[in-house]
Amino acid sequence: MLVATLVAPWEGPVLTSTHLVRARQALEAAGGQVTDEAWLEPERAADLFVSGLDRAQARAAVEAALAGETVDAIVQEAAHRRRRLLIADMDSTMITIECIDELADYAGVKEQVARVTEAAMRGELDFEGALDARVSLLEELEESVLERCYAERVAFTPGGAALVRTMAANGAHTVLVSGGFTFFVERVAAKLGFAQYKANVLGIRDGKLTGTVDRPIITAAVKRQTLLEESARRGIPLESCLAVGDGANDIPMIEEAGLGVAFHAKPKTEAAASAAIRHGDLTALLFAQGYRREDWAAAR
Repeated sequence: MLVATLVAPWEGPVLTSTHLVRARQALEAAGGQVTDEAWLEPERAADLFVSGLDRAQARAAVEAALAGETVDAIVQEAAHRRRRLLIADMDSTMITIECIDELADYAGVKEQVARVTEAAMRGELDFEGALDARVSLLEELEESVLERCYAERVAFTPGGAALVRTMAANGAHTVLVSGGFTFFVERVAAKLGFAQYKANVLGIRDGKLTGTVDRPIITAAVKRQTLLEESARRGIPLESCLAVGDGANDIPMIEEAGLGVAFHAKPKTEAAASAAIRHGDLTALLFAQGYRREDWAAAR
């Protein structure tokens, strides 16, 4: 049995019964049988339960039916929808910015660094080499700028705290794993309630950045390995894991997780994911797990 969760963003056009009818008709036209439907949040989120199709068939049918609408659709096995492990990217996922680009702004090289970041996130560059090249441009930047950047530039993606804290309150383990820097990642992890984090360490000497990053680098392979290790350590099957990110370096962990989500992501990442959030915020991943708003452990 599959469940297709339809979610409209909090701001903008609402989810209507017409959307559900169109999705139901598309599923049935593809050979499925819709056995039940349920509203999770009036005008914002609803479930359709369907049998007779595999996940890819059901997703294709629903997304085609809702093309052009500001509605996200997450299709998954109903038996595994309450995820027991969350592994999440940070930059442009749990927060709205790329920290390295903002640090580069303080150094006067944002345009140059941002171009490389964008290409790396699209999967056009080797991540480790691209990171070294960008960090080298931050050499001699005052260490105090890190605190200033966090205070002035970091903005949290709506729904992040609710997602992390609700899953944790229901027994899930939560991990923030980032190709960014520990200075930011440890603060974001604490703010949002992650149980664990992993990130890169910037070289600092005499109160200034050295333009280097300590080894080993948190690459796409490390993100994937973190998911596999935490899943095995805690006896959590991969089918019960949720991975979410936006860039090419998130693809391996997204592909391994039972629910791999591309969040406002680059095309290559979206193509690899089993679900895509294109319109909504991170509360879409709570609705996808069947949590109603009264179940959430923190405000949106």
